[in-house]
Amino acid sequence: MTDQPPIPKEERRPRDAGHWARYVETLEGSGGLNVEGRRPMSPLQGFGSMWQKTFRIHLTGTDATPAEVVEVWRKRFPEMTGFGSGFRVPAGGLVPGAVALLGGISGVMVLYADDESFTYMTPEGHPFSGWITFSAYEDEDGETVAQAQLLIRANDPLYEFMMLLGLNAAENITWQRTLRRVAAHFGAEGRVETRVTCVDPKRQWRRYTNIRHNALILSALHAVTAPLRRIRRRATGTSKTPRT
Repeated sequence: MTDQPPIPKEERRPRDAGHWARYVETLEGSGGLNVEGRRPMSPLQGFGSMWQKTFRIHLTGTDATPAEVVEVWRKRFPEMTGFGSGFRVPAGGLVPGAVALLGGISGVMVLYADDESFTYMTPEGHPFSGWITFSAYEDEDGETVAQAQLLIRANDPLYEFMMLLGLNAAENITWQRTLRRVAAHFGAEGRVETRVTCVDPKRQWRRYTNIRHNALILSALHAVTAPLRRIRRRATGTSKTPRT
């Protein structure tokens, strides 16, 4: 039996390794109040009921390929979602590992991106813990279909209460509107197919402590205490002024 030479490290990596964000414990480099230093959250780490939501639209009458649809969608994501300037894309774009700020309150991290899809996940404090995947594919008739698919649960008890008050429905409207804008960009019209399933109705009560990172609460506290911080900065600056 002969010894086999070791497999080079680069050959041991999965073929799609370049499409995935590298593993990180916390999100760094964004400078966002409720993003910097926060952990990325999977659906298993949230508090509320778990939902799977699928929204899709057939781009009838267009010759755009799935890759072309996803390329435009990723580049014009703030415009197509309606988030506008509130969604701050980093200089390098929505590439694996990129952290984008959302509304000055929270943000997202791009977990995966290839030619026909990209996925982001949310950090601690975001309304949802989970993954959202944006993709395009050809159906059995060769027609391009754009799709957004979510696997999410409310991050903490306050967000779960807000889900009952309308946050759940508002989330649906956001992605239905997004898909209509994607279709309109390519000159296509169609009805958004919506499928919403509660895959786990149980609330994870052991995760109630997630509320300590709640972005809405922390942003409100930050705004309320702004005058105190200004006073302290002035006082600190005065104390450093040399006496004459």
